[in-house]
Amino acid sequence: MKPAVRLVVGLGNPGLKYRHTPHNLGYEVVDILATRHGGEFRRSRRFRAGVATVTIGKCAIALMRPATYMNLSGEAVAPFARYRAIAPEEILVACDDIDLPIGRLRLRPRNGPGSHKGLISIIEALGSSEFARLRIGTDPGEPIDDLTDYVLTPWWGERREAIEPICTGAADAIERAIEAGLSRAMSEFNGRDFLEPDSAPAGEQ
Repeated sequence: MKPAVRLVVGLGNPGLKYRHTPHNLGYEVVDILATRHGGEFRRSRRFRAGVATVTIGKCAIALMRPATYMNLSGEAVAPFARYRAIAPEEILVACDDIDLPIGRLRLRPRNGPGSHKGLISIIEALGSSEFARLRIGTDPGEPIDDLTDYVLTPWWGERREAIEPICTGAADAIERAIEAGLSRAMSEFNGRDFLEPDSAPAGEQ
């Protein structure tokens, strides 16, 4: 029996200038998973991505970091999925979400892309929105004058320290989804405030 999730995609932009930016949280989460499970990303020119293979919960899982830049993420994801015969519903995409407060995660088996251009690209390339996505909150709770500048500017200091446990929690949520199913992971991680270490899930948000 095939696992429910076979491909985990972390969205972001390649290059040192984009490290630690809100838009690269997906990259950071799959990096954590690769480190935990002994995976090493190797650049695939064919698929325009970094790809690692790990074992999570006895399941072989491909981890991907598209190198196409965010707005063209589907150009990496769709060809790889078709080559590996991975169905859309076997894909989980981790990405930032400006409409979700910092400290929150939202795991869904499917949903619309909202305004996220990386998700829009994947949906268009796959011809389907039937893939899971884990959104990682980046809304600072204060007015943002220039959204593009905000998501492409590195976080440092206290904000950088705050995001580290959130990315760790996101990696935990993905492992739980692979090992116990999306429904169980959603009930355990959606609604939890990762800026409050002792908080419990407050139900669906």
